[in-house]
Amino acid sequence: MARPREFDETAAVEKAMHAFWARGYEATSTQDLCTATGLGRSSVYNTFTSKRALFERSLTHYTRTQLDKRQAILDGPGTAAERLAAVLDSAIQDDPEEHRRGCLVVNTLAELGLPDDEVGAALRADTARNLTMFAECVREGVLDGSLRDGLDPAEVAEFLLSTTSGLRVMARRGTSRESMHAVADIALSALTR
Repeated sequence: MARPREFDETAAVEKAMHAFWARGYEATSTQDLCTATGLGRSSVYNTFTSKRALFERSLTHYTRTQLDKRQAILDGPGTAAERLAAVLDSAIQDDPEEHRRGCLVVNTLAELGLPDDEVGAALRADTARNLTMFAECVREGVLDGSLRDGLDPAEVAEFLLSTTSGLRVMARRGTSRESMHAVADIALSALTR
């Protein structure tokens, strides 16, 4: 008879996510994952089947959490321009430890590209949801008058996703928050009246 699992699988995925986020996929060893999660090697493989499968679960957990935070900001109070400013600000004001790590999605794209597997599917889904959220906010901004008339929501969504991703790369390379705010201000000024 199989022994029941004696650990919280969600907590293990969260801890593994932080290990991958700090080191990257390739540089994170199975031993690093065992140390991070507190699980033995057999528990890691019996539960998650492989390092790649655990990485995919970790990446999916990260994207879901980050997308939910972004959606909450974009659904919040204020004009569309104010909500977009808050999203740009959130890319800068993260926890200092997370700030230095950048973004797990951006880091993964830089390290692995867009593989044709579950990891690639998670990255594509993250991009699609971000673009949809941004495009909707841009449409609202044109209607509420806080953004310039004639903006193409799909093109501006790409611009905003590139800008937030770029801010996270700036954080990873140690750019000051003041410089990052200047970039965010320039981006927003391109969209407002």
